Amino acid sequence: MLHVFYGNDTLAVRDEALSFVADAALTARIERIDCATVSPNIIADMAGSMSLFGEATTYVIDTPRDYGDWYEALGDAVPALVVSTNTVVIIEGAFLVADKKLFSGAELHESTKSATERPLDVFALANQLLTKDKKSLWLTLVSLRQQGVSAEELIGILWWQLKSLRLAAVTASAAEADMKSFPYDKAKRALRLFTKEDIERLSTSLLAVYHDGHGGVRDIETGLEEWVLQL
Repeated sequence: MLHVFYGNDTLAVRDEALSFVADAALTARIERIDCATVSPNIIADMAGSMSLFGEATTYVIDTPRDYGDWYEALGDAVPALVVSTNTVVIIEGAFLVADKKLFSGAELHESTKSATERPLDVFALANQLLTKDKKSLWLTLVSLRQQGVSAEELIGILWWQLKSLRLAAVTASAAEADMKSFPYDKAKRALRLFTKEDIERLSTSLLAVYHDGHGGVRDIETGLEEWVLQL
């Protein structure tokens, strides 16, 4: 079985996907696949393998579209994954029509939000991250929280900007990154302020703030402020 969770509401996408995986964990073994370190050759095993004890496996693949070889291999394997006794869960962002066609036959779960007007500070937040303006970023964060913007939405904005940086670092053009030229060019210019290690550290720690906050490990708003101060 192949389940694809996608949409422009990235937080809702992840919540729905992780809820699905949590339910699957009651009856199946969960295996998370890191596309950065694991070869897409493993897809054949996902489609046909069964454990020695006869239990099925649920594989979780996070944003494979960031890795061209993975995305191409998944597209080729869709028919086999759809009928597999194992379950493959893919977590992605917004899809184009071509992406939906690629996963024809899979169970598609879309999470969207309306394009409502947001405070202008939302855009300032993303720009301040790109310029590593820690003081202004913290002040904007506080201002947005006072306006009623949730910590989850703020994390979503920052995560989107970090993802833009990650894509800009490994691609040569906006077309290759599947991004619009304006945000891509801004991210590309900002790379002079970030090392690869910076981007990975910030991405990993921001994701930890989100999961720790939802898991009750620490207060999500406090964790987000601490993350900004580590910029």
